[in-house]
Amino acid sequence: MNLDIDALRTRVARELGPEVTVSRPLALRAASTLAGRIDHTILMPGATRADVERACGEALEHRFASVCVNSRWVPLVSSVLQGSSVMTCAVVGFPLGAMSSHAKAAETRDAVANGADEIDMVIDVGDLKGGDLAAVEADIEAVVAAAVGRPVKVIIETCLLDEDEKVIACLLAARAGASYVKTSSGFSTSGATVEDIALMRTVVGDALGVKASGGVRSTADAEAMIAAGADRIGASASVAIVGGGSST
Repeated sequence: MNLDIDALRTRVARELGPEVTVSRPLALRAASTLAGRIDHTILMPGATRADVERACGEALEHRFASVCVNSRWVPLVSSVLQGSSVMTCAVVGFPLGAMSSHAKAAETRDAVANGADEIDMVIDVGDLKGGDLAAVEADIEAVVAAAVGRPVKVIIETCLLDEDEKVIACLLAARAGASYVKTSSGFSTSGATVEDIALMRTVVGDALGVKASGGVRSTADAEAMIAAGADRIGASASVAIVGGGSST
């Protein structure tokens, strides 16, 4: 890989101005257990109330970091998890990221009002690939502002980006005040790779968390992502992962 991260950093600064230092909540980035690093996800369009309640029960039993759901389920999840250490995580602009910034911010405000502790948003991949860096940064900033201090994880959808675009997406997330960069929605052409996690960690250093999501189905998968630099794992196979097994 022939990649000059410093040159890309300079390009972003030249186009958008110098980065402003912002405060970012860290939100359990350094959990001591594998379970404590996992966002237990249930994002299928056909998920029922019973499915979501079952996921909450699994998260409480295994002490996962959060239950990650579509925003319509936030009131239920936050109610079930109330008083526990398990957080409620809502996805926003999911899974395409092709909604307006106003819509993403409105969805974020609604999720926060209903009890969301964290927000996982999808960037506008088309704007990034089209070179409109200011629009991508503003899109993330709108969600960060609407989250009012809650951690925002920025899904950059690595499978759709080239190496330069991955770096730039991470730089924009940092500039916009996000707390994490995240590989994937899990609904595109592929998910997390060890190589992408290592690259993202190199770009953000210790300033942001890194989340691996999409295709993490076994203990070995999760451990490889953590070894490469992931703080958090997004998975629907969470119970199998912490049990030492795998799920297809």
